[in-house]
Amino acid sequence: MKIALMDSGIGLLPAAAAVRRLRPDADLVLSWDPDGMPWGPRTPDDITRRALDVAEAAAAHEPEVLIVACNTASVHSLPELRARFEPDLPIIGTVPAIKPAAAGGGHVAIWATPATTGSAYQRNLIAQFAAGAHVTEVPCPGLADAVHHADDAAIDAAIASAAARTPEDVTALVLGCTNYELVGERIRAAVERPGRPPLILHGSADAVAAQALRRIGAEPAPDAVADTTLTVLLSGREATLPDTALSYAEGRFLQVVSPVR
Repeated sequence: MKIALMDSGIGLLPAAAAVRRLRPDADLVLSWDPDGMPWGPRTPDDITRRALDVAEAAAAHEPEVLIVACNTASVHSLPELRARFEPDLPIIGTVPAIKPAAAGGGHVAIWATPATTGSAYQRNLIAQFAAGAHVTEVPCPGLADAVHHADDAAIDAAIASAAARTPEDVTALVLGCTNYELVGERIRAAVERPGRPPLILHGSADAVAAQALRRIGAEPAPDAVADTTLTVLLSGREATLPDTALSYAEGRFLQVVSPVR
């Protein structure tokens, strides 16, 4: 089994780690775009062009399924990606976990990039899955880029800024950018308030990993033997996991379980 993941940057690591936990016997292809990231400030047409290039690089390795582990690419490029690759290569998009967050009741905050916050896309998801719920959208300028570069000082500053704009009575927080899942516990520590119920974080990695297996008719097998390969493509060039990826637990986990070969 071979499963590919794509993103503009290292936000694909949480979903890759989730896939690896479900199927340690699956070969992984990680394709991202350091030459073109961040994608957020680009035009939709430019994002789609770059997403297609990153997907083509992954598809050349003949995976059984491709996870678009990027909210921005999922917003702008899924129709074109599916038109190009399906049905031969199933495409799995990433949607912020607004539905399960709202189902839990309470006050929900959605942390997302400034481009996504307030967008028609996110507002439609809120209307569809959180109608009647108390939802606050919180833009997080600079956080995705800081996470990508593993810049601890910038990460702390961006988290502190967003936390200061997050209502104190929030009980659930949606991580609306895949990069944010890499620093989820730091976000929790900044937002959780003494005397308040424990904050529940909602990411997308586990859900997209499970959906990818369903699309190819595979069952989870977490006890399978991990004798697998990890292929890393940086703007189409084969490489090893960069130091920034290895600064996160998910990157180190992937490297230990299936080192690049």
